[in-house]
Amino acid sequence: MHSYSLIAPAKINLYLEIIGDRPDGYHELAMILQSIGLADQIDLHSISTDSIRVYCNHPQVPTDKSNLAYRAAELMVRQFPQAFAKYGGVEITINKQIPVAAGLAGGSTNAAAVLIGIDLLWKLGLTQSELEELAGTLGSDVPFCVAGGTAIATGRGEQLSPLPSLNSIYIVLAKYRSLEVSTAWAYKTYREQFGDSYIKDSDKLIARANAVRSGAIVKAVQDKDAREIARKLHNDLERVVLPDYPQVLQLREVFANQEGVLGTMMSGSGPTVFALFESQQQAEQVKLQVKQAILDQDLELFVTRTITHGIQVASST
Repeated sequence: MHSYSLIAPAKINLYLEIIGDRPDGYHELAMILQSIGLADQIDLHSISTDSIRVYCNHPQVPTDKSNLAYRAAELMVRQFPQAFAKYGGVEITINKQIPVAAGLAGGSTNAAAVLIGIDLLWKLGLTQSELEELAGTLGSDVPFCVAGGTAIATGRGEQLSPLPSLNSIYIVLAKYRSLEVSTAWAYKTYREQFGDSYIKDSDKLIARANAVRSGAIVKAVQDKDAREIARKLHNDLERVVLPDYPQVLQLREVFANQEGVLGTMMSGSGPTVFALFESQQQAEQVKLQVKQAILDQDLELFVTRTITHGIQVASST
């Protein structure tokens, strides 16, 4: 029997622009995605039966086929039946540290870890691009979670172009435990309210995505200029989420009023809000200040930082 323990980092969006509609029903996006130090631990064990078992320490996380990590294992079973027959099933244990339904790709990074873990368990020898291709069939964020670091993401988020990695820009994340925002609702509402402004011409769609590549925030990332990155943060989905979710708006406003905050924004479709800092000391200080400003036991706050990698192997036996 073999086992692997993997560290699966969360991600934030430094930039999210909705460009138009896609024929597959998704949106055409241009994003900058960033791995962060807040991470789950995923343990994978070979088992002698031909089954997939998922366990998790978080009561809100399903352990059946609705779990993306379970679906990642199913995908590997379908793609590599001979390896499955040779090595047997897999037991997956998820130790959740990333908040659930937070816009931080918690489910996606778990699925990415399962793909990489099974590749190792079954000695498949897949390349990163092969793993990313498999990941793209599971969800838009999963390929980035395989790759990690800093990247421009286009298409529905699965087409990645690496950027120079950002190391040690400090971050405070804030999320109300009981608050969830449906990603499907956020995009559908955006389409209803702003669909008239979508680019319809396919050549213009490509041109707009390419314009982001040469835009100010990409230059700031390439220069590793934390202050300029913070000034250029952008998320189209704030236009629909903030008016409907006053708690998210309040978090953003409280962060914006704290000294030392370089910039603040909602990540993805929310409801997590993050703020960027030049030092861990400033981040810790603002975390305390926000806690004092919003006296609510439901509010979770985390201090973390940008990191240069995706899934990592912590140990193997």
